[in-house]
Amino acid sequence: MVSSIGVTTCPRGQPGQPSPEVHWAQCRAAGRQKGLGLLYSALVRPRPEYCEQLRAPQGEKDLRVATTCPEEGNKDAERAMAVTILVWVLQQLILNVRVVGDERDEARRDHSSFPGLGSRFGIGSTMEGWSPSEENIIYRVLVSLIPPYGHAFLPELCNPGETPERNFRIRVQLVCTCKTEQLVGDMLCFIHHDEEEQRRNRGPSLLQTVCTGSYLDVQKTACRFHQLVKACWVVLPHSRRWRLTMLPCNRSCKFKMARAEEEIIIEIMLGVQQGNSDIFLSSQASEALFTPSTTWTSSCAVAEAKFFERLARRAPDGSFHLRCLQLCARILVGTGFSEYALKTVVMHLLNTTPLSGWHRTHFLLRLDDIMRYLCHCLEEKRLDHFFFGNEKIPEEIVLPPALQRAEPFNLFQHLAQDPDAQAQAMREFTDMQDRLTRMLANDN
Repeated sequence: MVSSIGVTTCPRGQPGQPSPEVHWAQCRAAGRQKGLGLLYSALVRPRPEYCEQLRAPQGEKDLRVATTCPEEGNKDAERAMAVTILVWVLQQLILNVRVVGDERDEARRDHSSFPGLGSRFGIGSTMEGWSPSEENIIYRVLVSLIPPYGHAFLPELCNPGETPERNFRIRVQLVCTCKTEQLVGDMLCFIHHDEEEQRRNRGPSLLQTVCTGSYLDVQKTACRFHQLVKACWVVLPHSRRWRLTMLPCNRSCKFKMARAEEEIIIEIMLGVQQGNSDIFLSSQASEALFTPSTTWTSSCAVAEAKFFERLARRAPDGSFHLRCLQLCARILVGTGFSEYALKTVVMHLLNTTPLSGWHRTHFLLRLDDIMRYLCHCLEEKRLDHFFFGNEKIPEEIVLPPALQRAEPFNLFQHLAQDPDAQAQAMREFTDMQDRLTRMLANDN
C-alpha cells in the first residue's frame, strides 16, 4: 500500500470523537501552538522534508494541530491553517462523518453511490518544494478513489496496443455480496436483489450516479466531490474566516479560499491506483485536444513526489537541488518549454549525480549541467520520460510491470517530427541561457 505524501491526516473515527465544533473550542481553549511551524513549512512554503514528517496518521494530535487557532494577525500561520482545515474536510469525507446543520444530507456519502476515498498525496511543484512563483501558488492534492461496497474497478486501455499505455477507462462492475449480506444482515446484494428494494434500503448504485454506461465518469465524479466538500465546509468554524468558492473545472475539483485580499487556490485531483504501485489513473486531461469524460490518464505525479521525498531524506545539509530546479523553471516563462520537461531533465541528473554534488558550493556547476543536458536533448530531439523503461528507478518507488518493461517514451517526439519546431526550440533555449546569465548577474 502506498503511503500518504505531504498531507496531514486525522483520527480514524475513534469512539467518542467530538464534533468539529466541540474540538475547535477545546483546542482554542488549550491554546496549543505546537506544530504550526511544521504546518507552515509544509503548506505555505512546502519542502519534502517537512511533508515527510506529516505523512503518517497521528490521531488526536493531528486534529488538535489542524484546528488550533493561530495568534491574531499571524497571516502565514492562518493561511497554513486554512489549507489544513480543507484537508481535514477531506478526511471527514473519508471517515464518512455525518456533519450537523442544514446541509447534512448533502454531506452524507452513501456507501454505494460514490467511490470510497483513500490516501491523499501532495503533488506538483508546490508540494515538492520548487514552485517557480511565490504568487498565484496552487496547492495540488491527489485523492485516491476506491470501489464502494458491492463494486469493482476494472481498468481498460482506451486503445489496446497503444504505446505507451497512457489512456484508460475504468469499468465499474457489480460484485455479488450475498455472503457478506448473510453475516451483516442489512447490506443488500446489487446483483441478486430487486432494484426497487435496493433503492428503499440503500440508495442507487455507483453505476447510476457517477458513471456513463458502465464506466466511471470523471466529470460526474468531480461534480459530486465538489458538492461533498461544500456541504462539509459550511459547518466548520473556519468557514467564518475564509470564504470557500468552487472554481470552474471539469476534470478536477478546484477551490479558492479567500478573505480580504488573500487568496489560496487548491486543486484536488482524483485517481485510481494501479495495483499497489505509485502510478494512478488520474482525472487530469490528456494531451489530446479533447478528452472524453470517461478517459482517465496514467499519472506519475505520486511517484515523482516520492522521488523528491526520498531525496529530501538523503540529501546533506546545504543541498541546492530544489533551488536549481526552481531557478531554471523561472526562465521558462514565455517559452514553449514545459516545466515537466525541465523537471524530467533534473530528475535524470539527480539519479546519476551523487547528492554531495548538489551542495550549494556546486550550485553553478549543476546549473551548467542542467542547461547542457537540455541542449543535448534538443540537438538529439529526444528526452526520455523518467519512469518508462528506466532501470535505475529507486526501489522505494513501485511501478506497474508494464511500465517497467515499456520502451523509453520520448517527450521531445514532436521535435523529431517537426524541424521548424526544433529550430524554434533551439532559439528559445539560447534566450533562456541569456536570461539565466542576467538573473545570476543581478543576484550577485
